[in-house]
Amino acid sequence: MIKNYKIQIFTTLIAVVALAAEANAQKPNIVFLMSDDQTTYSMGCYGNKDVQTPNLDTLANDGLIFDNHYVTTAICMASRATVMTGMYEYKTGTNFGHGDMLKSIWEKSYPMLLRKNGYRTAFAGKFGFDIQDGVDGGPLPLPSNDFDRWGGGPSQTFYKTASNVSMTSYAKEYPHSTLSYGAFGQDFIKDSVTAGQPFCLSISFKAPHKPATADPRFDDIYKGKVFTKPANYGRKYAEHLSEQSKQDRQYKRFESWGYDKHYDKVMATYHQQVYGIDVAVGMVIKQLEESGVADNTVIIYTSDNGFFCGSHGYASKVLPYEESTRVPLIIYDPRAPNSGKMLRADSLTASIDFAPTMLALAGIEAPENMDGKNLMDIYKDPKSSIHDSVSLINVWGKQATRCLSVVTKDMKYIYWSYGGEGFEPTEELYHLNKDPFEMTNLAANPEHAPQLEQLRQKYDNAVTMWKNEAVPYHKYKHYGTLFDRNLEWSEKAHLCKTSTKSKKKKKKKKK
Repeated sequence: MIKNYKIQIFTTLIAVVALAAEANAQKPNIVFLMSDDQTTYSMGCYGNKDVQTPNLDTLANDGLIFDNHYVTTAICMASRATVMTGMYEYKTGTNFGHGDMLKSIWEKSYPMLLRKNGYRTAFAGKFGFDIQDGVDGGPLPLPSNDFDRWGGGPSQTFYKTASNVSMTSYAKEYPHSTLSYGAFGQDFIKDSVTAGQPFCLSISFKAPHKPATADPRFDDIYKGKVFTKPANYGRKYAEHLSEQSKQDRQYKRFESWGYDKHYDKVMATYHQQVYGIDVAVGMVIKQLEESGVADNTVIIYTSDNGFFCGSHGYASKVLPYEESTRVPLIIYDPRAPNSGKMLRADSLTASIDFAPTMLALAGIEAPENMDGKNLMDIYKDPKSSIHDSVSLINVWGKQATRCLSVVTKDMKYIYWSYGGEGFEPTEELYHLNKDPFEMTNLAANPEHAPQLEQLRQKYDNAVTMWKNEAVPYHKYKHYGTLFDRNLEWSEKAHLCKTSTKSKKKKKKKKK
């Protein structure tokens, strides 16, 4: 009897292990690739005939191109926190000048939840934010132990591979970091296949972020190239934009970064950096094929924010205009019937959607705190919709440029709330479907009064969400009042002054 009982237990264990292995085999692997400061017109599949992005273009042809994908905050730290958690910035509590992510929020991020549910995980590149142990707790070490393989780094990381502590083993063969991340991805894929686990590989390229440092092995790609300027290039196309938008470094850098006098040279370096990413993406795809897992691996490619590159006479990002907030997004799911049909989707999507999408791919229910939706619903039906509107946030930089905006598939409404120092709160309204370069502000046009009112209502709803859901720390709550367009500036100016004073006190304390 005992012998038979032992045999039954052993048989049951084998069956359980077999079922678990079968379940893992059905789960797709996930590769999430994210560049830094990449505008849509840096890729051939988005219509730029001046650039070379063969691997990304092939990925786009195989999968689905998203033409209306937005980052909800167009600056590195806050954007990366949103990508990881699927939440708007005012719920992550994470940005420059505000604070680091709390451990309790990090524990609900997609890498943590995937790993808890049987995925082998890896991260390489620019992590972008720190994690702190509670509101009053100090910063924790980088979360290298929260991944099965770690190639990440603090803050901005470095283009020189040898300077990135976690990546030094790749420095000799790949002295420039972009290709080192491709090699890291290859090694992780090989190891994961050997381990027999579904995996999630996340690579966050530093390129093409400033300081512009391209891999010299690609110096010939754009040598002597003359680039076509976008239709809204230059200061003459900023005359209709708010004065608030011209008060920070985005306006100054058009000249200081050389877009005004050395456009082709600056853009050659920028596009060369993107070309390096393209090569690294090719390395990862090749390894998926050689390891025999390409048919069960979903690839997502995007950027943490866009980049102006001289549009409207601006440089850098942050502001809520298209070049800064609308970014590339390609998804390729080799298992899906729509793959290989060279399809595009004009549905509105956002950076809040990545975490719930990856969890859905793994068969994991997204936590209620996440604001995003499953992008694969659009992959199944490119004409479907998952968002009526999305909020675009900036609470970084000078007070005048801080604003809240809402975007729909066709329209964008920007409310510049700052009314101090002689400024007047200002509205901007753009019909993106007819005016993709945001050349004409329709806010004062009586013919568009109904649309303005509709967008105002969506904006008011976004402000209400902020008031109800913003974290009670890291200086986020008061923006629910500052962005309220139904209040006069005189009713909220004191909040702006209080915020400035508290910042000055904090600086003195640091010194």
